[in-house]
Amino acid sequence: MEIGISTFLETTPDPLTGEVISHAERLRRAVEEIVLADQVGLDVYGVGEHHRADYASSAPAVVLAAAAPMTKRIRLTSAVTVLSSDDPVRVFQDFATLDGLSNGRAEIMAGRGSFIESFPLFGYRLEDYDELFEEKLELLLAIRSSEKVTWRGGHRPAIANLGVYPRPVQNPLPVWIASGGTPQSVVRAGMLGLPIVLAIIGGMPERFAPLVALYKEAAVKAGHDPDKLEIATHSHGFVADTTEEAAEKFFPSTQAQMNVIGRERGWPFYDRAAYDAARSLRGALYVGDPEYVAEKIVLLRKNLGVTRFFLHVNVGTMPHRDVLRAIELLGTKVAPLVRKEIARMEGS
Repeated sequence: MEIGISTFLETTPDPLTGEVISHAERLRRAVEEIVLADQVGLDVYGVGEHHRADYASSAPAVVLAAAAPMTKRIRLTSAVTVLSSDDPVRVFQDFATLDGLSNGRAEIMAGRGSFIESFPLFGYRLEDYDELFEEKLELLLAIRSSEKVTWRGGHRPAIANLGVYPRPVQNPLPVWIASGGTPQSVVRAGMLGLPIVLAIIGGMPERFAPLVALYKEAAVKAGHDPDKLEIATHSHGFVADTTEEAAEKFFPSTQAQMNVIGRERGWPFYDRAAYDAARSLRGALYVGDPEYVAEKIVLLRKNLGVTRFFLHVNVGTMPHRDVLRAIELLGTKVAPLVRKEIARMEGS
């Protein structure tokens, strides 16, 4: 069971002081977080791609590459790469370069993105949202499988027997499919035999069990070994020395950011009652002391069979020292508890 961190590198106003840190400062803090995550034994660190003023993460591969020489073991991934509005050739080159710098620790998490800012920014039409992803994923996988590529599609100039370099250390370079929980996305990942990441940021995680079953069913029908499938989840959360401390520290920034996004998408107002309900054992927020967060991750393993868990820290701006402490506790306390319980539970 792999455990790691995902982040969008928020630069939102601090909900208590109103202070806004610069993009440059948030980027430097991210490198410090990655180095610490490696030191405390976490397995993976992911940076999501966004093109908004309230995030500093428009170039995940660059951020991860900055930390690569300072880390030894941790895997470095996008979370996600918005493949629909990017060029698969450049995506592959960026992460193959990262793979070389990290000596084989890079991964790509490909998704369609939950925000739409990148589409007009790079000259794409939202009307082509689904078609763009299908076509570009096909090209990315073709580049991954062969040094020389011949390819033709409808949204990018054709490639005629051209090489794409550098080649990565890993063969193949890992590509995960990120899904917000639609049947179409999990079936696609299953048919391709690719590992999947499910974003579970609301409701009860156990409700995703039918999607996991659908993913495995599609994989088996396509001739893939279900025992080799990898399933990850990404959920918001925070770890502190006590559950009370975690709950109080994580609420202000989470409420502020959820309501900013909620106004854009027509969600109801996010209040303390909704937050506390999500912190319950069967809820989607992993907020608490190490023992409680570990218990929730073990329950997730029982319900969905996940092989990797991303804790998204932070949601909105929080004090850097608190974020570092959460990463430290996740690596030194939560992860060992989860692995010990899973080994006992599964008899390994």
